[in-house]
Amino acid sequence: MDNDAKQENLQTSTPPPAGFPVEETVTLIDLCSGDDSDLVEQDVQRRYNSGGAKRPRGSSASDMNNAKKPTADELKFVLPEGFGQPIPPPPHVSHNIPADPCNVFTTEASSGRVGSCKQFWKAGDYEGAPGGNWDLSSGGFDHVRVHPKFLHSNATSHKWALGAFAELLDNALDEVASGATYVNVDMLENKKEGNRMLLIEDNGGGMDPEKMRQCMSLGYSAKSKLANTIGQYGNGFKTSTMRLGADVIVFSRCLGKDGKSSTQSIGLLSYTFLRSTGKEDIVVPMLDYERRDTEWSKVVRSSLSDWDKNVKTIIQWSPFSSEEDLLRQFALMNEHGTRIIIYNLWEDDQGMLELDFDADPHDIQLRGVNRDEKNIKMGAQFPNSRHFLTYKHSLRSYASILYLRIPPSFRIILRGRDVEHHNVVNDMMQTEQITYRPQYGADSYVKDSNMSAVVVLGFVKDAKHHVDVQGFNVYHKNRLIKPFWRIWNATGSDGRGVIGVLEANFVEPAHDKQGFERTTVLSRLETRLIQMQKIYWNTNCHKIGYAPRRHPKAGNDYGHTNTSPENDHEEYSPSGFKTRASDKFYSSSYPNHRGDNGVSGNDSSLYLQEELRRERERSKALEAEVELARQKIEEMSKEQENLISIFTEERDRRDVEEESLRNKLEEASNTIEELLNKIKMLEGSKGPSWRR
Repeated sequence: MDNDAKQENLQTSTPPPAGFPVEETVTLIDLCSGDDSDLVEQDVQRRYNSGGAKRPRGSSASDMNNAKKPTADELKFVLPEGFGQPIPPPPHVSHNIPADPCNVFTTEASSGRVGSCKQFWKAGDYEGAPGGNWDLSSGGFDHVRVHPKFLHSNATSHKWALGAFAELLDNALDEVASGATYVNVDMLENKKEGNRMLLIEDNGGGMDPEKMRQCMSLGYSAKSKLANTIGQYGNGFKTSTMRLGADVIVFSRCLGKDGKSSTQSIGLLSYTFLRSTGKEDIVVPMLDYERRDTEWSKVVRSSLSDWDKNVKTIIQWSPFSSEEDLLRQFALMNEHGTRIIIYNLWEDDQGMLELDFDADPHDIQLRGVNRDEKNIKMGAQFPNSRHFLTYKHSLRSYASILYLRIPPSFRIILRGRDVEHHNVVNDMMQTEQITYRPQYGADSYVKDSNMSAVVVLGFVKDAKHHVDVQGFNVYHKNRLIKPFWRIWNATGSDGRGVIGVLEANFVEPAHDKQGFERTTVLSRLETRLIQMQKIYWNTNCHKIGYAPRRHPKAGNDYGHTNTSPENDHEEYSPSGFKTRASDKFYSSSYPNHRGDNGVSGNDSSLYLQEELRRERERSKALEAEVELARQKIEEMSKEQENLISIFTEERDRRDVEEESLRNKLEEASNTIEELLNKIKMLEGSKGPSWRR
């Protein structure tokens, strides 16, 4: 630059860590306006191998001598010897200063553009420093050669934040095999920054240094080779933590096995650090300790200078202020386990945290489109439908149905209170069980041809109130993949109140575990579930107050819908019932609800019209029942008349037969009497002559 300028002293809250190429040079720039609006660019270099300073690029020695120099008191630091004198620049400049303020290495996470990137869906809009030397940028850190933007783009697979929580709960549940008895999810206060953080901890087997590096790597999973574990892609930890917050620090302690010593490790995966320093690769500072006798000793992998850089980086970009503060986290753990702290949590468009910690002191809830106050009120009024109405915004509600079975000794603790496991089957009435065997296509890979699923189908116990609750909870290896999967989207009220549960291990879940891979096997399962729901509804709907469906329509065109919470297009009628836009339904079960919502004028007219329509449906249902009863009475009358006729005919026939037999008996008696008289007469006429 050819102009001169005034120079101000820029102070930082924490001195920059030694050893960082980017922070070895602190650039002090101030653009001022006025009569003497000159610009001076001055570089103060602090190096480990040299205490000198170099002349700013583009300035001559005369420019430096003529420029207004601030005093040492104004700068508030001691100037190095020889400062301000013309010194030739070093022959090689080993690094570049990023021009973008978002990429300048600063000590405050909110400086530059970092503070304006607190919304998850906008956090990927940045560019790293151009070029860069790989050896220089790595600086001895453990790392994977992937651009930091991939962390964000990878985490976008979780469109629903509670799905990210589920990944972390999966990891804890998988640790049951290593002795885990609980997972604790809680909120912590960041004393360093004065904001809130997430805590997820378990008392499982923990991770040794090698496993910790595998956890921080992308795509590595040892669980895919183990039976009865949920994780399989090696991606869940990274996507879930980055979906909930910009940064995560992990503490893990592992007992020694096979003669090895116990270890404890600390790992920092910080999107804020990577953004602010303009890294082009994912750099992961890590610290390892090994127990020797009764003391914990450092495990130095390369050099003590690299160890010190890791320590200083973790301290600067984490919620902790010293190495002792870091180590105190292990004192909060048992002999083994893992403690995950997610901080710099994402915010919504209004600048509020995406996670709501204040609505319920024993829950973590979501703000925004997934939260609906009418759902919350209805959930309180209809307890058997509560999970359907609240799982989209309440972690406690979602976690209670997340697993089909929970080991008896395992606890999920959410903000100091146990999550009570709930089986949706307990919310059903008039249940039926149907065994489904998958139909594989010609191109399908069949792991086990004997696989099947038992589908439990029934009405939700609140169905008599005509609440619009329906769908199938589809589990895979004990984990809920599709909550209340709505697959039959009939017009009107058909299908309402029917819910089902099944465990389908023959279909593969997607990477975010919020849906299944679209395969022929899944398509056939979906078709069969629609048939099951239709048959059940048409057979039983009259039992909950709907008109009987004697002749169900055939050949309907059933579409497939995306049932992720953000894609449900649903409305609420003035009565408070949740409906789709094409299937509005009002109920008189809310006698005071109309006044609460201020329904008047046209709304009142619509309300009355819907009430009238509902009464007509009831009348039709009653008329149909009366008609059926009348037909049954007529049939019974006819049967009675037939029986009477048959009885009468039989009685008449018996009377005729009896009379005939009586007559014959009388004739026989008369004949016998006549014969006896004749015998007597013969004996009287032949008597005297017979004597002679």
